[in-house]
Amino acid sequence: MEATVSWGGPALDEDGSGMQFIGRTGSGHVLAMDGAPAEAGGPLGGRNLAPRPMEVVLVGTGGCTAYDVVLILRRGRHAVTRCDVTLKAERAPTDPKVFTAIHFHFVVVGQGLRHEVVDRAIKLSHEKLCSASVMLEKTAVLTHSFEIREG
Repeated sequence: MEATVSWGGPALDEDGSGMQFIGRTGSGHVLAMDGAPAEAGGPLGGRNLAPRPMEVVLVGTGGCTAYDVVLILRRGRHAVTRCDVTLKAERAPTDPKVFTAIHFHFVVVGQGLRHEVVDRAIKLSHEKLCSASVMLEKTAVLTHSFEIREG
């Protein structure tokens, strides 16, 4: 796996702050990242045109675990039609501001999904399959909850 992140320099912005970065993945996709404006606590002042890098880490973790949960349920021939996960994270107050706690709340939609089956899929993802969760567990307490909806 490989990725490239490029900074275009301060010329990106009229005011010269220019904190926007472009990531290019090995699979050929492009992702923009930006900093918070200086007045919102950003150290150099971005323009808030894209997600912050740590937000991308959080979203990537959510994507990793949701992917696992859907895959596990589908492989078990369970009728899952949707899976949403909301992540709420806390970070250390000082540098490096690592994640210290992350709560994952899943909403899994399908027909006849049983509590124990969904719980097992989420636990299997967090404990063994989701590389991002396993890495983040080194600095953060990971917790999860879920609800099942018919649909």
